Amino acid sequence: LSAPSGAGKTTLIKNLFSREGIPRGSIVYSVSHTTRPPRPGEIAGKDYHFIDRPTFERMIGEEAFLEWAQVHRNLYGTARSEVMSHLDRGVDVLLDIDVQGARQVRQHCPEALSIFVLPPSLGELERRLRGRNSDDGPEIARRMEVALSEIPEWERYDYVIINEDAERAGVELAAIVLGRRLRVERMRESARSLWSSLAGAHNP
Repeated sequence: LSAPSGAGKTTLIKNLFSREGIPRGSIVYSVSHTTRPPRPGEIAGKDYHFIDRPTFERMIGEEAFLEWAQVHRNLYGTARSEVMSHLDRGVDVLLDIDVQGARQVRQHCPEALSIFVLPPSLGELERRLRGRNSDDGPEIARRMEVALSEIPEWERYDYVIINEDAERAGVELAAIVLGRRLRVERMRESARSLWSSLAGAHNP
């Protein structure tokens, strides 16, 4: 899942994990590694794995990341081992990554599903950034500049959600996740088992 800063991606992710119809434990949030310091209220190991730059660079050299990128002067990355351990158990993994990371994931995992979240307008995006009261004017301007470079990437994704209304956007995100799970390749084993039991009952 990718979006420019301020598009409402974090809220959508939180709502997805509490939404009815998404069985608890069937999808997990991948906790990224980052070199940026924790923000007030953030918990190490839950929001991010906070590490120093030398440790991050060592992990790059060891090819420990499925994807990594420099964003807003800090490094962010998704540990390969953390993602694969969940996938091996049949659990979906949600990655909150920028467009650079998404390109790498598509390269390494072509079967991955990619979703881009757009704001309804640039004016609304700037309003949301200012409403956070966490960044000064120059930082907001820089984030808007980054957003303008990221938004054209939407065409490379499988799905696009325009987050004008958080509730509607949340329903759309859940529909994408559930729709992917019902594809034949995901349901093949369960459907075959069901068909075998039905055929056996029909022909005793």
